[in-house]
Amino acid sequence: MTCAILDDEPLALDLLADYCAQVPGLELKGQFDDALAGLAFLQDNPVDVVFLDIHMPRLTGVQLAQLLPQPGPRIIFTTAYDQYAVRSYELNASDYLLKPIAFERFVQAVQKVRQQLQPATTPTPPAVVAPADVTPTAPDAMFVKNDHRLQRVAFDDILYIEGMKEYLMIYTATGKVLTLQSFRRVEEVLPPDRFARIHKSFLVALSRIEHVERGKVQVAGRLLPIGDTYRDSFNALIKAYNLL
Repeated sequence: MTCAILDDEPLALDLLADYCAQVPGLELKGQFDDALAGLAFLQDNPVDVVFLDIHMPRLTGVQLAQLLPQPGPRIIFTTAYDQYAVRSYELNASDYLLKPIAFERFVQAVQKVRQQLQPATTPTPPAVVAPADVTPTAPDAMFVKNDHRLQRVAFDDILYIEGMKEYLMIYTATGKVLTLQSFRRVEEVLPPDRFARIHKSFLVALSRIEHVERGKVQVAGRLLPIGDTYRDSFNALIKAYNLL
């Protein structure tokens, strides 16, 4: 299955190209940080699927998708904004990936397109042609938007995360990372057996908890409150984690 990537953020472009290289049977034919250059390429070089950023200068991903020759490639939108989800499905997009994009989620989107294309490419039953080795290894990091770049944050380095209105401050063993992100999006990426939400404003790494006392946990020398809403689920988690 062939693909192309269009994203005006170089780091996002590199990340998706790296993901493509890790998926068997997925061949990257071109990657572009300019929407018009990507459109010109796709008009002369048909591919099976396009990973298409929505926010790009001169031409948005939605506009570009409408200009592609028909029948065109399958579209997988990649964006940090969820308000375009409805519009993407109006354009019959195959999937809609929200940044930061986890590798497992990327593979799910690829497999969805592979299944959509399969009846048109071969009559062989899906069970026979399904790749045997596409199960991804568990990721060890996530990418978050920091200023004008995507920054890699290793799960092992995270101490705790503090919510600051629409921003998150990620405290790590090597420093702090401020990102415009929601707890919900980060919780979708973090391994649930290694991290726990303990308060509306705090999420902690279970392995970094120094002690628990009187409705608080200490991480990196700082006492963090345990909210009433999260108390029971947190207690169950730390018991499962053999911390009690």
